[in-house]
Amino acid sequence: PEGEDWRVITAAGELLARGMCDLIILGDREKVLSLASEHHVDISHAQIIDPRTADDKEDFVQSLVRIRGHKGMTEAKARQTLEEDFTWYGTMMMEKGLCDGMVSGAIHTTADTMRPALQIIKTGPGVSLVSSVFFMLLPDRVYLFGDCAINVDPTAEELCQIALSCAETAVAFGIEPRVAMLSYATGTSNSGPIVEKVRLATQLAKVKAPLVAIEGPTQFDAAVDKDVAAIKLKGAASQVAGRATVCVFPDLNSGNHTYKAVQQAARCIAIGPIMQGLRLPVNDLSRGCTVGDVVNTVIITCNQAISAKQRQEAA
Repeated sequence: PEGEDWRVITAAGELLARGMCDLIILGDREKVLSLASEHHVDISHAQIIDPRTADDKEDFVQSLVRIRGHKGMTEAKARQTLEEDFTWYGTMMMEKGLCDGMVSGAIHTTADTMRPALQIIKTGPGVSLVSSVFFMLLPDRVYLFGDCAINVDPTAEELCQIALSCAETAVAFGIEPRVAMLSYATGTSNSGPIVEKVRLATQLAKVKAPLVAIEGPTQFDAAVDKDVAAIKLKGAASQVAGRATVCVFPDLNSGNHTYKAVQQAARCIAIGPIMQGLRLPVNDLSRGCTVGDVVNTVIITCNQAISAKQRQEAA
């Protein structure tokens, strides 16, 4: 929905050139094409829609009033919202089945990107919480870190849902989920409110997903380093310790700081935040994003859309 930003247009050209997906770009047609020409980008195979003049705008107005009328949404307000904030228009396209996913955030805040999705798309079947995950691309491995962007202080039940969503995201990308529920203690080495919250979340997750390898509480070093794990677990058998692929943090403070610390200290690529738990995929870019960030996020969104369709067909 941010077709008047040069990074989005440049990324669109690269995605189309690589044949990665079909693209719909929202924005003023003349401005979009002018940007493409200015940056020597071919977007001739993309569909360009200006929500202010779109044929289906009035249909979207009526649908938005039907969905949000109980919250005070009027026709006039719906029309203004769709014309002024294209993220809402893109969200309504998803709701109508006209597109499979959306990437926004290059010029929108996270709140502005996610609000329409939370109010219109909502969570998928059996999911109680929207959360986020980062793909941490190190030279020799990939970790999933969650939740590092959305939920400030999740309860044990919410932490359980975050873990299950992260495991599902891992599977969607061909990564075997070995989930470490992180804390400042490993096993029974310490106690405290955070440790007990993580312990309960781990127990709940094991009941809900008995086939997924989930262990906690554990410290980060024991989760990813086999030698450390052998010492701290005193040789006890473990499917996760020293081999974790998914790291679930107990709160936003620890998760957000850790992903940024790893990104900066290891100079690794961090792709995200990737939203999970929504019925259809919507992902948020940083306003400081690069063209590469946009490309990577669109590709991940495509993968999520494919997984969403497969779940729908299997239901």
